[in-house]
Amino acid sequence: MENIIIIILLLSLIIWLYLLFFRGNFWLCNQSLPDQIINNLTLNNYPSVCAIIPARNEAEVINISLESLLKQDYKGQFSLILINDQSTDPTEKIAQETAKNIVSNHSLNIVSGIPLEKGWSGKLWAVNQGINYAQNLPNSPVYFLLTDADIHHDPNNLNALIYKAETENLALVSAMVKLRCESFWENLLIPAFIYFFQKLYPFQWVNNFQKKIGAAAGGCILIRRDVLESIGGISSVKNALIDDCSLAQTVKNYLKTNQMNYQGIWLGLADKTVSLRSYNSLKSIWDMVARTAYTQLNYSVFLLIGTVLAMILIYLVPPVGIIIGIVLNNLNIMLVSLVTYLLITISYYPTIRLYQCSFIYPFLLPAIAFLYTLMTIDSAFKHWQGKGGAWKGRVYSDQ
Repeated sequence: MENIIIIILLLSLIIWLYLLFFRGNFWLCNQSLPDQIINNLTLNNYPSVCAIIPARNEAEVINISLESLLKQDYKGQFSLILINDQSTDPTEKIAQETAKNIVSNHSLNIVSGIPLEKGWSGKLWAVNQGINYAQNLPNSPVYFLLTDADIHHDPNNLNALIYKAETENLALVSAMVKLRCESFWENLLIPAFIYFFQKLYPFQWVNNFQKKIGAAAGGCILIRRDVLESIGGISSVKNALIDDCSLAQTVKNYLKTNQMNYQGIWLGLADKTVSLRSYNSLKSIWDMVARTAYTQLNYSVFLLIGTVLAMILIYLVPPVGIIIGIVLNNLNIMLVSLVTYLLITISYYPTIRLYQCSFIYPFLLPAIAFLYTLMTIDSAFKHWQGKGGAWKGRVYSDQ
């Protein structure tokens, strides 16, 4: 029996050695935008940009988000299109008042969204309306900035995105904005969300044109207009719940099979551009993860079972092994378990440092992973009950 336990523990250790040394250095958090101010980076030409901002019931944060966009320190032409996506709160009114009260060189257009068309996800339907509206602007933008209505953009964020895209000739540049991390549940679970995302989509692999994997973070995506049009527009991913990664994967696949003179896509971490959305309870984070976790598994029962078993083997076996080793007084079991547990802790530390959380949290990653596993299982149950993808009053059970 003890030999079987050792074999299982060694398998967990081997997996962790692979993750740390052969999974695109996902855990190092070392992919970030260049700091224009510190490095004094400039361009000879600043192309025109149009921000597309879908907003559904964002009255609490829309003024902060719009103000941060209208105050972008960008030398080129920059316009904003806000699509009020059937809000039942005063989102549109607050947006209008915000625009009136801010002196800016950038323009804001507000579009009242029309009812959701069948076959579309709500956010992408709103984005599509904004892009269609942009076709009527005096000057067609070179880039679209696809962003959410709950993001506070650093004044230099657009400069950094454009500099990255222009100097490296990229078709799409995306920044994973820094999520709010203030409450107990946010400190416990939000950094892990970033950690797991990076493990699923190693940023170095996303940024390597030779690798197949593509991903983006929906809160901040800069995409060239000609590329978006070439892939068939937003309608090419119109029913995707994980729309950001679907869009990035579509772009990367298209670039690989068609002759466009661009060098790929890029995804990195933002430090000063932050999300305003709060997750003060376990339920709010649970619902956020459960909304798309089963979608990520392609609604496959086999992938769900495999994921649950993998999470147990990777995260729960090592700490349980320590306890078993102590009970059985087996030094080998204790040693292998402890080494693996330390690797788990070390791998989580850079993410915790990025979010400036307590050094205690890396030691809690197995328990955190257990909660995320339960969220994934719940995501499957919600889908089977016809409640999958619920978001702001809409349910996408037919996806």
